[in-house]
Amino acid sequence: MVIDRRIDLTTCRSGGFTLMEILMVVVIISVAAVIAVPMMGSAATSQIKSAGNVLAADIEYAKSMAISRQKNYSIVFDAASESYSIEDDSGNTITHPVRGGNYTTQLSSGSDLDRVSISTANFDDTQTLTFNYLGSPFNGDGTALNSGQVVLSADELTMTISVEPVTGYVTIQ
Repeated sequence: MVIDRRIDLTTCRSGGFTLMEILMVVVIISVAAVIAVPMMGSAATSQIKSAGNVLAADIEYAKSMAISRQKNYSIVFDAASESYSIEDDSGNTITHPVRGGNYTTQLSSGSDLDRVSISTANFDDTQTLTFNYLGSPFNGDGTALNSGQVVLSADELTMTISVEPVTGYVTIQ
């Protein structure tokens, strides 16, 4: 009895990978890791960026409400409780257009921005920023704004949101 031990290479299937295939996968994963790791910042970095963007948008919202409704709208900051509210000309907190309820933003524990705090809110020595029907900014005393800014902090990071006099232009630094 003769046993044919020849292997037909066209029908033979190997169950492994070649060294070249494994090296290519390692190179691709390494390149992806080098690109992805710098994009992953700390929680404090992403939270302070988010808080700065939210605050700038809220300031712009108060300004647009003042222009569209032709009456004063104010943002009242409370650095001690890490919060701010948008109020109408009667001093009542307005309703949030998306969430409903009072338009108050809380930065302390229990929120998504729990690492962020309001270091200072200074609008010519007041903690209130008011926009008139033209969108011009005023301080809490009702006089035209000379300088205004809010400084947010998270761990060792700080971010400054400034409001320009006359125009109310908002910048984030």
